Amino acid sequence: MTTLLIAVLALSLAPAILTAINLRAYRRLPPAGDAPALPISVLIPARNEEAGVGEAIASVLANPGMLEVVVLDDDSEDGTAEVVRAIAAVDDRVRLVSGGGVPSGWNGKQHACWRLANEARHDLFVFLDADVRLAPDALPRMARFLEESRADLASGIPRQETVVLMERLLIPLIHFVLLGFMPIPSMRRTTIPSLSAGCGQLFVARREGYFRAGGHAAIRASRHDGIKLPRAFRAAGLRVDLFDPTDAATCRMYRSAGEVWSGLSKNAGEALAAPGLIVPMSAILLGGQVAPFLLAVAAILGRPRPWSTAEAATVAVAVLAAWLPRFVSALRFRQSWAGALLHPAGVALLVAIQWYALARNALGRPGPWKGRAG
Repeated sequence: MTTLLIAVLALSLAPAILTAINLRAYRRLPPAGDAPALPISVLIPARNEEAGVGEAIASVLANPGMLEVVVLDDDSEDGTAEVVRAIAAVDDRVRLVSGGGVPSGWNGKQHACWRLANEARHDLFVFLDADVRLAPDALPRMARFLEESRADLASGIPRQETVVLMERLLIPLIHFVLLGFMPIPSMRRTTIPSLSAGCGQLFVARREGYFRAGGHAAIRASRHDGIKLPRAFRAAGLRVDLFDPTDAATCRMYRSAGEVWSGLSKNAGEALAAPGLIVPMSAILLGGQVAPFLLAVAAILGRPRPWSTAEAATVAVAVLAAWLPRFVSALRFRQSWAGALLHPAGVALLVAIQWYALARNALGRPGPWKGRAG
């Protein structure tokens, strides 16, 4: 029992300690300042986004400075193109590009982003998912961050809006996994590809660095640009960085429990569900984030025998270590308090999704997204 308790305590403490370190390094975007805003090309891949693409464009156009918004209609089956075309008719800063199909060997989003980059007129790119909404000062603040950090690519996790219980349980774990398992200070000191991460919802990049790294063409078959694009930049010897855009961008990724499950499983095979990673990560997550709570219940019930004071104290510390990052993140990133309270249930669901994705990929049946396989 003592060995088990020590292992559980270590697995719960490690992410808590790294989160505390990373929260200091994961800084908010700087103020825009008085310098003239750099010209920016905002690039939006859009497939079946009729309901929200107009709001995304409007939030971009509310930003100051010279900018263009280029939207690629990725063979949508709804009125996405019509919405964009109507906005472009009254604002010449907006352009619509038609998809024209996805070539063999390409993922749909990566192809759309690559085409958008080649359509861009300015030297600063912002890749923006159509479900992200920017604050009116977001673009100049991101441009200033890129200048101050001297990075070629930077990214951050927008404030995640969650409504249904499945969203509240799972979506905040994006922050938990990033901050609990990716050492941001080490990322900034090196260009090792594996020490990098990002969020596919929001990237800002320099044109020169983007094309030097091969851009989205370098990850053409991937479903997970959040991980793969920063690694492509670092493989080319370029700098990447992370910023906290909680007060600069918001996103509601999914709108039902089914969408959450499908969305998180579609690219899991390139992340936690990768064949060489899923077993150790499952053990780390379950051992450090779920086991403390199960052991706490056992201690309260006095099973399988009455617990000593030292054993009970060890379990209590493990529970607090597992919970603390979630409650701090709920405050810092405006996340669901219910999701933080139910943290072990959310982690158990996340692990289940990884194994589900692994099984589907092993059977050659990766989950479809927005009506197509890639």
